[in-house]
Amino acid sequence: MLAGMTPGTQLSRPEIHKRFGGRPQSGISPSSRANVVMFFVTLSPRPDSSGFDGWGTDGFVHYTGEGQGGDQQFTQGNKAILNHRRDGRTLEGFAIGRSGATYLGEFQYAGHYRVDAPDEINTHLLRQLIVFQLKPLGELPIDLPKAAYVPATGPVLEEARFIPRTGQRLRRSTRAERAELVDQYMLHLERAGHDVRTLRILPPGEAQPFAPILWNRTSRELVDVRVQVTRDQVRNGIGTLLDGARFVEAESLALLVPTRPRPDLLELLARVGITAVYQDDDGWVRVEPAEVPNFGHVPSTQAQNLQP
Repeated sequence: MLAGMTPGTQLSRPEIHKRFGGRPQSGISPSSRANVVMFFVTLSPRPDSSGFDGWGTDGFVHYTGEGQGGDQQFTQGNKAILNHRRDGRTLEGFAIGRSGATYLGEFQYAGHYRVDAPDEINTHLLRQLIVFQLKPLGELPIDLPKAAYVPATGPVLEEARFIPRTGQRLRRSTRAERAELVDQYMLHLERAGHDVRTLRILPPGEAQPFAPILWNRTSRELVDVRVQVTRDQVRNGIGTLLDGARFVEAESLALLVPTRPRPDLLELLARVGITAVYQDDDGWVRVEPAEVPNFGHVPSTQAQNLQP
């Protein structure tokens, strides 16, 4: 507990640092004048947190680490929180609101997990954030926002019934193209009497579920959807399917794409036992792994190392 402070006390941030030291501009503020590490939760989402901060259903305050570019690492303030007990420092929390900073009391590091979020510098890339789970050592004096995620203790599968978006107008985009492709395929399957759902998978220890994939409950087939048939997209689809297949008892895996993949990509899919599904002028086509010939490629067991 900070000297002379009780939970609920309000101070301006300059006054806090005048009393206890630390860095006045940082979300995590270790002090060189006192054996404390302070952290500051904003009551509206921080620009660099993607809204992950807040009170979790697991009984911890979830707090995003520092670092705006690339994967966050256990350096500086993040390291100070991780090692505060080892270093003999107390961990003290504040909530920043319109009227200043409210002292939340003393905390202890209880754990952490990682989540994916857009990079603040290269916004087209994803990076890993560290999210701390901090245990309050007393009652919190104010309510905090709800934490966006809590890590799963076991795999969680969420099924949703298919609702076609027929007639809805979506701007021409990757999202719209995916929605159109999914609608067409799922309507085709339902007309054939199949029970098809969208499926979100939350792996144990993770805080974010997979983006929705398709689950054909009738044929027990797991289907990923890609609106481009580039090598990168096919490889991403393979990864999603192999990842998802760890959590459902699928009898087959399929990649739904708008057009027929190139021969080498069909062979790649066949190598890992994935069916390619697409639509042509005659209807829906399934290219099963057993139907894909080897197009003259050297088998991997016979491949030779290439020297530069």
